[in-house]
Amino acid sequence: MTSDSLAPFLDHIKSCQTAILPGGRRPVLAGNRRFGLADPKVFEALTALGYASNDKGDEAFRVPDSAALLPLGVELANRGLYRPHHELFDVFDEGGEVIGQIDRGALPLLGCTAAGVHLNGLVEKADGLYLWMGHRAQNKRLDPGKLDHLAAGGICTGLTPLEALIKEAGEEAAIPPELASRAHPVATLRYAMARPEGLRQDTLFCYDLILPEDFIPQPVDGEVAFFELMPIDTVFRLVRDTHDIKFNVNLVLIDLFIRRGLFSEADSAFLRRALDQR
Repeated sequence: MTSDSLAPFLDHIKSCQTAILPGGRRPVLAGNRRFGLADPKVFEALTALGYASNDKGDEAFRVPDSAALLPLGVELANRGLYRPHHELFDVFDEGGEVIGQIDRGALPLLGCTAAGVHLNGLVEKADGLYLWMGHRAQNKRLDPGKLDHLAAGGICTGLTPLEALIKEAGEEAAIPPELASRAHPVATLRYAMARPEGLRQDTLFCYDLILPEDFIPQPVDGEVAFFELMPIDTVFRLVRDTHDIKFNVNLVLIDLFIRRGLFSEADSAFLRRALDQR
């Protein structure tokens, strides 16, 4: 039995776990290695490209090998099925092994797993804990104007999670590498979410970074309009009472609230189980 006070937090968690698998999607393989679940909107294109099986009862799409992934992404973009990001992400098979690369924007269409980093930028003051929050630019493709972490982003090809975090911290908030490298990993969160762009099967590597009181982050690359330092209690109320925060940021913040003791022991255990479900 859970208290009604947890309902808003559970709603945020459930909103990121909306995917029913396979849910009308069809497996996609490179050779004999499965790497995704194709969204119905790409069935026609994959069939036209000759990737549908001729065997009766076999619904899988098969590209010849991992070398076909890059041109597949280009072809799907040329057909207007997604807007390319011009940023390559690794494609993983079911065992978590990298088998190739594809444009980031194609990942949800093909139901590929993707990884990202999120940074809790914390300031410890005499009157309590504060958190730097970014206001997303109004021209963002996803959730424009919503509140976001100090730094967050996908892990592109060739980078470790920490390297990606340092890169994003510098590009988004002008955090020097020597400061960003002090961030420490605190959680790994996963969800499978049905979105208009397709199936998001995301893994979030979450970090905490204690920042000096006199450090003021500055927008650099236009991803964020401005930053705001908020007491953690204010951020807690925003998660509880609003939908002002980007959808997956709420998950990382709930994890932070659990670790910082903002819930009772019983409520923390319940929310932790909800976060760990997939």
